[in-house]
Amino acid sequence: MQNPERVELVRLRLGLTKIGFAKALGVDRKTIQRFESGTHELSSKCIQTLVELSCFPKEFFEKNKFDYPDPGAVSFRSLRSLTATLRNAALAAGALAFELDDWVEARFELPEHSLPQLNNSTPADAALALRAYWGIGERPIGNMINMLESHGTRIFSLSEETRHLDAYSFWRNDRPYVFLNTMKTPEHSRFDAAHELGHLVLHRHGGPSHRSAEDEANAFASTFLMPPADLRARLPVVRGLRDLFEGKKRWRVSAAALAYTLHKQGVISDWHYRGYCIELNKYGRASEPFGIEPENSQVWQKILTDLWRQGITIFHVAQELKIPERELWNLLFGIAAAPGMGERPQPATLRMVK
Repeated sequence: MQNPERVELVRLRLGLTKIGFAKALGVDRKTIQRFESGTHELSSKCIQTLVELSCFPKEFFEKNKFDYPDPGAVSFRSLRSLTATLRNAALAAGALAFELDDWVEARFELPEHSLPQLNNSTPADAALALRAYWGIGERPIGNMINMLESHGTRIFSLSEETRHLDAYSFWRNDRPYVFLNTMKTPEHSRFDAAHELGHLVLHRHGGPSHRSAEDEANAFASTFLMPPADLRARLPVVRGLRDLFEGKKRWRVSAAALAYTLHKQGVISDWHYRGYCIELNKYGRASEPFGIEPENSQVWQKILTDLWRQGITIFHVAQELKIPERELWNLLFGIAAAPGMGERPQPATLRMVK
């Protein structure tokens, strides 16, 4: 028997309205409505069409209920071009990530989270407090993905169907989750990761829905990536774009983000800041000089390598979960690479659950 909720999940992943979904399956809207209410079963022909349309095996639609991200508790990094279709597709990807994450957690011992709740602090104070809590002082952060993972945050990537989104985050069963669009520049993605970290520690209980939440997360990210004391000590004066380009190498942020933060701290005047913005806009967001290397996930790399050593590939995981392999790779795209098929990978230092 098909589970209507799983059929609905796949509809959302496909980005189809209910009317468009019914048309794609070759049935009328009332047939879908009766199926969703539990008074009607889809025909075998309709199920076969659904399988061919979605690439999800029919067994997926027969599985039990699943967890779905609470839309009211999810923070989306970009809202300008976010349609309901894109939002729903992203949340559906989150539901698939839960199934993969639960499968992995049953086999590996992953880090517990150590994210304190700092909702009573200002964003800047919260960022500095978290740095102190994690014992990283004022030094630059080399890899934001690794930093989040080491403190128990589950990291996944956004797929091509949700490429207009920057990032989103939420809590599930006392576990923090962050989804990143790794098709953005590495500098952009790092800031997104810090932004979502801000949501996780500032807005867990109140939710990210109030108007100032995005501004607060941005302020948190700026301070977390570019601590004021280190910034002023290393870059007390900006004489031109060259100083910004040199500075971005240290803090691994975009020159635009660095200029904005320095302007906020009074290091750059209004007049000079406007001039830098004009010059930086000529480069475009995707072609800024002195770009940094993309960040990767150590946790996912270790998991995939360890599984590969056991003869278990993503294909095998997909078969067990009854989820298309491409959907699983979409969740790992840009943050984890498949182990090489030439030389055998070195053993991973990740403890298996007995």
